[in-house]
Amino acid sequence: MNTNTAGGGSGGKGTVVVAMSGGVDSSVAAALLKEQGHDVIGITLQIWQESTSETKGAGCCSLGAVEDARRVADKIGIPHYVLNYRDPFNERVIEPFVDSYRKGRTPNPCINCNRYIKFDALLQRAITLGADALATGHYARVFRDGATGRHVLARAGDPAKDQTYALYATTQDELRHMRMPLGDLPSKEETRAIARRWGLAVAGKPDSQEICFVQNGDYTKFLSERAPETVAPGEIVDSSGARRGTHDGVAFYTVGQRKRINVGSTTPLYVLHVDAQTNTVVVGDDEELYSPGCRVDDLNWVALSPEMAAAGPVDCLVKIRYNMPPAPATVFAGQDGTTAEVCFANPLRAVAPGQAAVFYGVGSQDGRVLGGGTITGPTL
Repeated sequence: MNTNTAGGGSGGKGTVVVAMSGGVDSSVAAALLKEQGHDVIGITLQIWQESTSETKGAGCCSLGAVEDARRVADKIGIPHYVLNYRDPFNERVIEPFVDSYRKGRTPNPCINCNRYIKFDALLQRAITLGADALATGHYARVFRDGATGRHVLARAGDPAKDQTYALYATTQDELRHMRMPLGDLPSKEETRAIARRWGLAVAGKPDSQEICFVQNGDYTKFLSERAPETVAPGEIVDSSGARRGTHDGVAFYTVGQRKRINVGSTTPLYVLHVDAQTNTVVVGDDEELYSPGCRVDDLNWVALSPEMAAAGPVDCLVKIRYNMPPAPATVFAGQDGTTAEVCFANPLRAVAPGQAAVFYGVGSQDGRVLGGGTITGPTL
């Protein structure tokens, strides 16, 4: 690959590799960097499985998406390459996804994809090829705090599109090399307007809402092939241990869910716990879903250093799932640097093991991601 080092090329602003998924966001990120005078290289990762019978409109990095990315690269005048990342994607994203269901957890595969594929493997490849930075089409802001010297991940200018929840695991060294050109845009419509101005065919392309490696959104069919034990029938019991009925497989259930609980009850029942080891789903009333806190492991600290976090309680706002408003909480980090207990100011509903707990700053740290980790369970 022909790249230039910092300051090289006609633009004089260095070389940036853009992870192009074939969607409008990453396409506009590439166009904006091109406008700014960077030497831009588009890379699309081959992560699909050749045995799948995908449609042309399948999710990001699918065969159809690669075609869209290549056309965008031609339109804006940048080189475009496809790299085979099928094996590392299977190892670091798909297998942990399947294993989470084996443990009765509810995973978020996008976090692992960002963490291990885009911001680790692809970034290292970009650097070895002589690029100065890696850019993505995420809606988030990255900058350096002059007072602390740490690189900061902060909420996007458009709160409705903010994606920091799925980016919390990004390390300091990775943030140092990351660029997210869409972070300051006021809305998704502005992104589409820029795409139209460039004449990009993806300007009106819908956002992908599905798991990219699961065809037609049917993740239970996918799991029945990869982990058939997760779709085996089992018992539904209530919180007292009384048998209430049967379920179709633990993969169909997550904490807080009301659907698929086909048992006789005069009041609504919700999933309280999924015990994959005994193949049991525990159900109860809505008020039983509320917890005063949660435990997390596999911590990553961003705006705060691990030492700062361990020095004392950290007041913050927390999100325990992607689509919830942040809620006040206090984090008590363990001295080992990898675990913490999170105490909610007010009980929160449906703490689901496997999801992320992401901590946002308050006061002078407002909007910044302090850190986050994987939820191992609620506190009682």
